[in-house]
Amino acid sequence: MTRLYLYVLILFSIAIALGSCNDDESFTTDANAKLAFSTDTLRFDTVFTRRGSAVRYIKIINNNDQPLRVSKIFLLNRDKSKFTLNVDGIPGREFQDVEIYANDSIYLFATVTIDPNDPVSVSPFIVDEKVIFETNGNVQEVTLEAWGQNANYFPSRFNGGKPVVLSCRNSEITFNDPKPYVFYGAIFVDSCTLNIPAGTRIYVHGGVAKNDLFDIYNDGLIYVLRNGRLNVKGSKEKPVIIQGDRLEESFQDDAGQWNGIFIGRGSRGNVIEYATIKNSNIGVYVDSSAQLTIRNSRFYNTAGSGLLAIHSTVTAENCLFYNNQVTSVTLRHGGDYNFTYCTMVSYGIRASALGMNNFRCYKEDCSVANVYRLNANFRNCVIYGSDRDEMELSDASQGQTTGIFNVKFENCVVKVQDLIARGQFVNFLGEICDPCINGKSTDKVFKDPNKDDYRLDSLSIALDYGKPITTPRAITTDIENVTRNAQKPDPGCFERQQ
Repeated sequence: MTRLYLYVLILFSIAIALGSCNDDESFTTDANAKLAFSTDTLRFDTVFTRRGSAVRYIKIINNNDQPLRVSKIFLLNRDKSKFTLNVDGIPGREFQDVEIYANDSIYLFATVTIDPNDPVSVSPFIVDEKVIFETNGNVQEVTLEAWGQNANYFPSRFNGGKPVVLSCRNSEITFNDPKPYVFYGAIFVDSCTLNIPAGTRIYVHGGVAKNDLFDIYNDGLIYVLRNGRLNVKGSKEKPVIIQGDRLEESFQDDAGQWNGIFIGRGSRGNVIEYATIKNSNIGVYVDSSAQLTIRNSRFYNTAGSGLLAIHSTVTAENCLFYNNQVTSVTLRHGGDYNFTYCTMVSYGIRASALGMNNFRCYKEDCSVANVYRLNANFRNCVIYGSDRDEMELSDASQGQTTGIFNVKFENCVVKVQDLIARGQFVNFLGEICDPCINGKSTDKVFKDPNKDDYRLDSLSIALDYGKPITTPRAITTDIENVTRNAQKPDPGCFERQQ
């Protein structure tokens, strides 16, 4: 009888225990009851040089006094992800109704398998993923991060979301390794010349980041401070490539993948030659009193301007700006600018190819502003696109103060309509732009803007419209190193080949 009583008691206790474990009422539904994690970023600290896999884990913690039911745990990219998970002993990429007892935890194991011999479009430099947790209406995430290719991770593979100062005591640092460079985090060049020679490939890892210095921002920043200098020296045969690190075909045209190149206030002697800069928020930003010379370079697929210069000095020769989601070249708050044989285009958006002003507003209505004189010269340039006006000009004095809006276009092909209909610039053609061709929407200019082919068409209105450039230095070749016609060169960065 005693044994039977004991047996019944055990069964009854098990039933109560099982019932309490499966009773929905025992699991808290409070939205404030969130998960905690042993880390918010799970890094696989191996650079794969051959096909392999690695396993890491995190603890998923319930610090609440009641059990929690995690309604869903899944990889953001699901079946396309290079990662697989194991949650509490069960493998997969998605899990539902995962239970964690009060003041308890479970383990999540993550596995990544990478073949670095695959092209970077399949096995990129940085392989990242998000694990999403949905609990009581809350959505939390943990980042998974691995390195797929053997490259120079600069300044290190663990620098995401962190600012780092690159200094060499007024000496030089040269990137001369044939392997690609993957820039990771925000890099500030100070008291140092950063030399980037021909053939260097730089892939910048962007994405949303947060730290105490910048709060929330888009990661992937190259910032040249006052005592720093950037010296990019590509060649026609070996251009320098600076772009985002997402090389899959679907990301090739995506803008805003990284922040951009910033030439900080007062930095002098910066040079960019034969470079391609793309997929950023801004191609190059040139701040007050800074100086930059760019030659034979392309700036495209940017979320902002290809070139944004403020109160600075910029010289540009044989450069191409296109597929910029706002004004392709923006010159603000005055400065000194010289553009020769440049092509600036804007197709398919309501933004101009070129915008200039000589002031900076400190209030939304511009009732408080600072004015600084603008000197800008354009020779043998093409400034064109699909809008009625591909040029925005704004003079703080509306033409009433001499010497603060000094703008001149010579032998250029432009497209303006409303700009010359009324107001200060009614005599733009013939005074500011002389000689110039003002194109119409029906005119042929480029081979095929729909395919981003901005070489001149055989029927282009721009053919032979330029003049030979001999000062301050002779320019006898185009962006492709094609020899220009000695008497009648073509405006824009491309000389048409017969």
